[in-house]
Amino acid sequence: MSSFNGSPLSAYGWDETLEQDFLPHRAAGLVPARVAAVDRGLCDVVTESGPGRASAGALASPADPAAAPCTGDWAALRPDGPDGRAVLAALLPRRTAIVRSSAARDSRGQVLAANVDTVAIAVPAPDPDLGRLERLLALAWESGARPVVVLTKADRVPSAAEAQAEAAAAAPGVDVVACSAATGDGVDVVAAVLSGTVVLVGPSGAGKSTLGNALLGGEVLATGAVRESDGKGRHTTVRRELLPLPGGGVLIDTPGLRGVGLFDAADGLRRAFADVEDLAEGCRFGDCAHVSEPGCAVLAAVADGSLPRRRLDSYRKLLRENAWIASRSDARLRAEQRDKWKAVSRWQRRMYKERGHGK
Repeated sequence: MSSFNGSPLSAYGWDETLEQDFLPHRAAGLVPARVAAVDRGLCDVVTESGPGRASAGALASPADPAAAPCTGDWAALRPDGPDGRAVLAALLPRRTAIVRSSAARDSRGQVLAANVDTVAIAVPAPDPDLGRLERLLALAWESGARPVVVLTKADRVPSAAEAQAEAAAAAPGVDVVACSAATGDGVDVVAAVLSGTVVLVGPSGAGKSTLGNALLGGEVLATGAVRESDGKGRHTTVRRELLPLPGGGVLIDTPGLRGVGLFDAADGLRRAFADVEDLAEGCRFGDCAHVSEPGCAVLAAVADGSLPRRRLDSYRKLLRENAWIASRSDARLRAEQRDKWKAVSRWQRRMYKERGHGK
């Protein structure tokens, strides 16, 4: 029997591959832990001996903010740090990571969750924002995890089947399921299509925490009412946290996302708009921009109604946004490389000068 089978961490996703990767850390006296939540340089963690609290230590402020610990990370933990508090010594390589552009739009990415297997995108059935859905699908595909669209509040629409068909048209190749956490209808169907580490994403008011409680089987996550004035929800989840699911796997609930900027998501966009990409293969020109070019198969599909104009507009908008953030990232990397070589040159000049003076 593999050594990981008896570990309490197996309920949180610990497996034989992780166990093998961790062997050098065990030899150094470190213990495995999964990050359950992060708050101002401190982390809630789950270890083989149970939940605990640890300092992120030097990992809290890396050169690249995307490398900082986040919910879902697997870490090597030093149980007794310098001040007596457990401290994260290293992070294990991430299998997947959901990354969006930072709120400051400064060409750096922000990791929402790591080592995720399924991204459950919560979309309120009464008022689905298909553009936001497509954006979240691009992030989910880019992460390496499997996206699933969950239509919430299905009891508030005349036909859940019609709502599913509308969402499915914006999510080719993705499972689309509908449920009502309030009545319990469809929750079992949702649970059946989720596997491994599941992260719930979506806007405030989409019913993520209510759905999360239904999946967890209890009132574990805070929920809030939607404002009657504008139908929008409040941020009842204020940080990401990781909780075990009764049927196996774990759930990460995230705060409602007001802004979801793409970050280096070219492959995710191709998969989110697979229907447009397939049509583009029939265009006369290989570099067709689908604007006014002759022989454009995509525009022909819009003209005959088989591809909604809204979807093409969304595709082009997200391509422009992704190209912009990629150019910002490239510019930042060039600047960092230039600064590095300037520092090397200064060091070399100083060394030559000192040698010339016989030092």
